[in-house]
Amino acid sequence: MNKKVYLLALVSFVVGTVELIIGGTLDLVAADLNVSIGRAGLLITIFSLVFAIASPVLLTATAGVERKKLTLWTLLIFFLGNMIAFWSPSYMVLMAARIITAASGSLLVVLGVTIASSIVKAEYRGRAIGVIFMGISASLVLGVPIGLTIGNAFGWRAPFLLISVLTLLSMIAVGISLQKIQPKPVISVKEQIRTLKDQKIFSAQLTSFLFLTGHLTLYAYLTPFLKDIMGLNGSWVSIVYFIFGVAAVLGGGVGGMLSDKLGSQKSIIGIIIVFAISIFMIPYVTFSLPLFLMVMVVWSALSWAITPAQQNYLIASAPESSDIQQSLNNSALHFGIAAGSTVGSVVIEQSSVVHNATAGGVFVLLALAAAYFSITRGRTVVNTNTVQQS
Repeated sequence: MNKKVYLLALVSFVVGTVELIIGGTLDLVAADLNVSIGRAGLLITIFSLVFAIASPVLLTATAGVERKKLTLWTLLIFFLGNMIAFWSPSYMVLMAARIITAASGSLLVVLGVTIASSIVKAEYRGRAIGVIFMGISASLVLGVPIGLTIGNAFGWRAPFLLISVLTLLSMIAVGISLQKIQPKPVISVKEQIRTLKDQKIFSAQLTSFLFLTGHLTLYAYLTPFLKDIMGLNGSWVSIVYFIFGVAAVLGGGVGGMLSDKLGSQKSIIGIIIVFAISIFMIPYVTFSLPLFLMVMVVWSALSWAITPAQQNYLIASAPESSDIQQSLNNSALHFGIAAGSTVGSVVIEQSSVVHNATAGGVFVLLALAAAYFSITRGRTVVNTNTVQQS
């Protein structure tokens, strides 16, 4: 497989880290900028929402730009956004910085996936996408502990300075390593949304949304689950998160290999079924930490294993709009993160965190139904002028 894919995975790691890196230092941000912790938390919410919405819009706006040049310019904007966050004298300036980094970061992730899938042979495409999402999953898992460690040691601004330095290094690496990659024809946002009129494609995107909603219903509240239900102390919580992170990162690579060997359709169905079983089992294995960890490893690994299979499936199902579908899928994932966090909050307020796993499992079953529906549909090829059934 082309070694340049690993460079793109590094870029995706840097971008993804920014989303949650502030999560562990919200109290420090709130105290320094004189706002409540609730308002400080909106810095994460706004990032996820902008990240989800911006990529299809920006992909259209930049569709005529050569891909290496676009990547370098977007990295520069991402760098400036993080420097503004590092310097920000007020809450509103920091909020603006988060919007800048979310928008530019969303485009960088889509560019990483599309470039990776275009520079490898067809038989390695799923694996290449898996490597990119290993970077993303690693960043989402490690963002909070990295931000917490560095922020507590050097202040909440320090993580943004670190990301700025890593972004500059990424720019240098991209400038040296990547060759020019010509873009595909421009597709308007209206046409992007129109592609979702195809039942096969819409239900595939819905699968990603429902799957991540189910996952985040529990994962977003894993700490209170571990402390209140499992009775673990802070040290053990850190250990569990480390195990979860390693399994999640490896899961992205496993998902890519499964997609290449078994095909994306079989991989998607199999992963969702086993994932559903694991998340439904979690409330019933809390009496034994070793047993819980075994089930959790399966849950965490499969939480990101599905993504490369889904991306590969979308590319194969809609090759004429593959860039668009990858962009829309990225949006679906982040909308799922936001929805799952909301659902989990409601479950905790209405009952107990022990029920978050079951509530999340229900959404995973809905994702399974959506995936089956998508796989068994024919294609409705949507273009500017005609709609054809295949």
